[in-house]
Amino acid sequence: MKKLPLIFSFLVLVGLVAQQAYAQGAEGAAAAGLNTVAIKYIAYFFALGIAVFGGTQAQSKAASVALEGIARNPAAADKIQTPMILGLALMESLVIFALISTFLV
Repeated sequence: MKKLPLIFSFLVLVGLVAQQAYAQGAEGAAAAGLNTVAIKYIAYFFALGIAVFGGTQAQSKAASVALEGIARNPAAADKIQTPMILGLALMESLVIFALISTFLV
C-alpha cells in the first residue's frame, strides 16, 4: 500500500513524457500508426483500471473493518451491516459509472 503513491507518480510521469513524444505533429503520429482516438481509448481504459483498483481496495477495507466490528460486538451487527452495504453499493456504483463513461466517450 505504501508503494501506491510511487506507482501513481510513475504513471503520471510516463503520461507527461508520452504527451511530449506525441507532440510531433499529425504526420509523425500517422506514421507511427497511432491517432488521437486510439490514444484516447488507451487512456480511458487505464483510467478504468485505476477506478476498479481503487473501488476494490475500498470495498475490501470496508468489509474487513465491518466484519471486525461485528466480531468484537455481535449485538451491533444490525447497526453495522446496513451502513456497510450502503457504502459498498455506493463504491460499486462509482466503478460502474467509470465503466459506462469509458464506453460512452
